[in-house]
Amino acid sequence: MKFETYVTEIVPRTYNVKSFRFPKPESLSYKPGQFLMMTIKSEGKELMKPFTISSSPTEKEHIEFTKKLTDSEFSAALNTFKVGDWARINAPYGSFTFEGEYERICLLAGGIGITPFRSICKYSMDMHLNAKITLLYGCRTESDIIFKTELEQMAKLNENLKVIFILNEANSEWKGATGVVNAEMVKKEMPDYKETVFYVCGPPPMVQAMEKMIKDLDLPAKQLKLEAFTGHT
Repeated sequence: MKFETYVTEIVPRTYNVKSFRFPKPESLSYKPGQFLMMTIKSEGKELMKPFTISSSPTEKEHIEFTKKLTDSEFSAALNTFKVGDWARINAPYGSFTFEGEYERICLLAGGIGITPFRSICKYSMDMHLNAKITLLYGCRTESDIIFKTELEQMAKLNENLKVIFILNEANSEWKGATGVVNAEMVKKEMPDYKETVFYVCGPPPMVQAMEKMIKDLDLPAKQLKLEAFTGHT
């Protein structure tokens, strides 16, 4: 579905990440984890990029994508974005989705790769799914954790959701996990990992490391679903 729209809200998430919201047409249907094609205007020309939908299908008022703002041309255009500005959305796309198909899933996220999992966690909570979900979310520092407060709140409200933040540059005040996600961490946090389907989303090096980890855990390839964030950021 392709439609012209406008920005209704811009939500700061961290020092370099923002969410952009648009009215959700009643006729637009999507699954948690899917992505959209976003077109915006900058200096008289149109720019287009794919972004994961970070809102959940249960959020009926808006559709949202979330971006780490870099020095790219698209980021520069978004930095000047204001409420009311024009955009075109083409959606939905992708099969990196979850609607309760599995009893146990583990979401392995790196940095901005959290966006499809925010949608999946919100959907699972709102729909009261029985699936057991463990989110292992790796970031550089605490200030890089996107949706931190919201994810913590979801874990409190959904007894089936466990959220673990892992920092590889933690300061002395950090009480949580440190380092990088590895097989030992998975075994510790998920004794039932052999009955678990793993979803991985993050930068390509992180995705490759997780692919190797799944092999090290002697799990079949069918228990791994991947989304490498190359064009989505």
